[in-house]
Amino acid sequence: MVKENLYIRKQQYFSVLFYLFFTVLVANMVGMIPYSFTITSSFVVTFFLAMMHFVAINHLAVVKHQWQTADLFLPSGAPLLIAPFLIFIEAVSYVARVFSLSIRLFANMMSGHALLKILIGFSWALLSSGTVMVLLAAFP
Repeated sequence: MVKENLYIRKQQYFSVLFYLFFTVLVANMVGMIPYSFTITSSFVVTFFLAMMHFVAINHLAVVKHQWQTADLFLPSGAPLLIAPFLIFIEAVSYVARVFSLSIRLFANMMSGHALLKILIGFSWALLSSGTVMVLLAAFP
């Protein structure tokens, strides 16, 4: 899937994407071990991952393309009268992407943990009820 979405000359960054994917995967799999902590359920960790990749990508863009990187913030053919507003809006949305991605990963991990706690609590309540409902405790 990565090869289909990356151009041939862009596959030099495959190792970075591979490392990021497996970091998140292994961190989430460690969370499946009982009494362990999933580091991606901490906002600081997800924000750090997003911010470091954001800084690295922008550094590479400035080093490789110098002033052409600024073209991201002003679409071609835009009137010069609204250019300052467009640049400001595009810059804010570009930086907000870091927060958006880190908050989404954090929220998904926390919602998964909340769901597991609810199901485990429901199962425990059924087990400790002492009635015929004990048989249903295995389903959750």
